[in-house]
Amino acid sequence: MLEAVAIAWLLLFFGDLLSTFVYHVPEHVFGSLHLKTHHSWKKDFRHYAILTLNIQVLLDGILGALPYLLVAVVLWSFSPIGVIVGLLLGQFHVWWRHISVLGWQTPKPIYLLCQILFITTPERHWLHHQKTNLGFGDIFTFFEQPAQIWLRWLRLLRVRLRYSRI
Repeated sequence: MLEAVAIAWLLLFFGDLLSTFVYHVPEHVFGSLHLKTHHSWKKDFRHYAILTLNIQVLLDGILGALPYLLVAVVLWSFSPIGVIVGLLLGQFHVWWRHISVLGWQTPKPIYLLCQILFITTPERHWLHHQKTNLGFGDIFTFFEQPAQIWLRWLRLLRVRLRYSRI
């Protein structure tokens, strides 16, 4: 049982780490898929996630989930149950963190527990929808500051690459 809990936590930690630093932050700098499907001012969340079967929205979701799936493959031999629990918790968190637009407010005790455990709440994630330069980290808030540094570094790299072509 303890092994399954540890594997589930490792899956969520390393999946979030890779998803944030390999896909999410670079997509904010070099890409447009995530920005069009997840942050467009033309759509509200209901259009983005609930009512649409847009292939771009699905692709963005798959690309964001791919790091979790790759970590799941690596961890499977240690604990299939832990991997399944981790993937289920990750999916539950995706749904939960997007409910603030529906009028949800996290109850104070749960909010405080999330603060202690560094877990992203729906309110924190909604900040990312409003201000795309804030609120990185799908599941864990402790990736926020390193993601901000990575974001600035990648933006400088993009500018440097642009000027090196001229």
